[in-house]
Amino acid sequence: MDWFSNLFFGTGIAHSICALTLTIALGIFLGSRLKIKGITLGITWILFCAITCSHFGMTLDPMVESFAKDLGLILFVYSIGLQVGPSFFSSFGQGGVRLNMLAAAIVVLGCVTAWLIHVVSGESMATMTGVLFGAVTNTPGLGAAEQAYQDVTGMTNPNIASGYAMAYPLGVVGIIFSLLLLRWFFSIKLDKEEAQVQAEKGEEQHVEHFDMRLTNPQVDGIRVRDLALLTHVTMVVSRLINADGVESMPDADTILHVGDRVRFIVDKKNERTVMLLGEPVEVKWEEKEKDVHLVSRHVIITKPQINGKRICDLKVREAYQITITRIRRAGIELLATSQQRLQMGDRLTVVGEQKAVEKVATVFGNSTKKLDAPNLASLFCGLMVGVILGSLPLALPGLSQPFKLGLAGGTLIVAILMGAFGPKYHLVTYTTTSANLMIREIGISLFLAAVGFGAGKTFIPTLVGGGYIWIGYGILITLLPLLLIGVVARRWMKLDYFTLMGLIAGSTTDPPALAYATSQSAQNDCAAVAYSTVYPLTMFLRVLSGQLMILLFV
Repeated sequence: MDWFSNLFFGTGIAHSICALTLTIALGIFLGSRLKIKGITLGITWILFCAITCSHFGMTLDPMVESFAKDLGLILFVYSIGLQVGPSFFSSFGQGGVRLNMLAAAIVVLGCVTAWLIHVVSGESMATMTGVLFGAVTNTPGLGAAEQAYQDVTGMTNPNIASGYAMAYPLGVVGIIFSLLLLRWFFSIKLDKEEAQVQAEKGEEQHVEHFDMRLTNPQVDGIRVRDLALLTHVTMVVSRLINADGVESMPDADTILHVGDRVRFIVDKKNERTVMLLGEPVEVKWEEKEKDVHLVSRHVIITKPQINGKRICDLKVREAYQITITRIRRAGIELLATSQQRLQMGDRLTVVGEQKAVEKVATVFGNSTKKLDAPNLASLFCGLMVGVILGSLPLALPGLSQPFKLGLAGGTLIVAILMGAFGPKYHLVTYTTTSANLMIREIGISLFLAAVGFGAGKTFIPTLVGGGYIWIGYGILITLLPLLLIGVVARRWMKLDYFTLMGLIAGSTTDPPALAYATSQSAQNDCAAVAYSTVYPLTMFLRVLSGQLMILLFV
């Protein structure tokens, strides 16, 4: 049985693969089964399993350990960049600037708190960086910090991973605890808060219907799509009765003639412009049968032209008499409000008549074959460009040596740019939610397992020798920034509690906190919207701050 023992406690490639797969499988199993009041450490159990296995004598080949850690990190960060890329720049509009400023303040305050503890306690900055990212449950920041430390010193520091592991469990709990403290401090009643949010977010109707007979000679013989060029006003023609009295639902290529009776849907502010096309008339349109069969379909946005547009700008409800009820984006369910901006890969739930839904599907693209086929060329080219950018030395004032974005930073920036601008340049960078999740989970699993094996030999001696105090440091780093910014956001910026919960969950990129926030209300999606608004910038800042703290203070 020596061969079997060598597979798990020996050396070589086969041994390293067995050790990695064992710890990853065991960590995922524990993450899915061990929950305390619905809270779980999730995939981070892989790190603790690897630390335990390493403590009891299981090791990895040094080259395999280094390769698995770096490959896992860039796969994880790249998949996140592609996910947040389409919304990264649009997240700064429509009130997003205020939320992102608050999230950025939370990131900065966390770094300042870690630095102050370093100054007061004398704890090494490398250790405090690990504690910081454990306290805010942010693994990409940990990876960036470890990579930066290796670039600066030429060696690894197991205390970074150990600090992360010790602070992480109470970091998960502390984030949710901060939400409860804010609710208690402001005496928030969820039912009253819910009613206030519904009242404030009631949608105003800006769209008007106009029934007219076309009399303007300039309209005669032009297509519906050319009306916008003629009037410089965006409008929809939803119904038409021609000179023969035949009623139809026109499309963009329908030819208009003087004498046609039409129904326009247009913003009320453009009413005068529409009136120049003809004269108002009363039209008795044919009523639809009351027992019309409605269908519900999932439609995927695959046309780059739709990316970034608001639902109200498309006016599909008025043109096709359909309703968009829900949006599924990156695993998050959003309400389809008129101001919601759409992104490539969004899965819309559309309700309406069969023919109308089919027409809307062509408007949005719904080309699942194009999206289902993995574009491996763009994936690997993006990874290569990210590694090149991360390895490029940049001279910055005040630094004694050139600054590098590192594998995590360079890959994240490239992925964000490809996700945001790729469709405009005919680059198919979108991956389905399941494919993106698969890449991300494989990457983070490899990274955590490799980090755990590297830190496992010294974890227990460090914990017994005084490392337990890092847990207290982590609690301070978790609570102080969240509570301080939470008070500012609630008292002076008047954020509703649901948006505040989403802000805090997004600023820590913490899915358990988001799950708790969304469970507090089934009537609105303010928490999910706030989370998705601040998540892209927060993730970028976490990765960047991890490197800067090492470069500036180590």
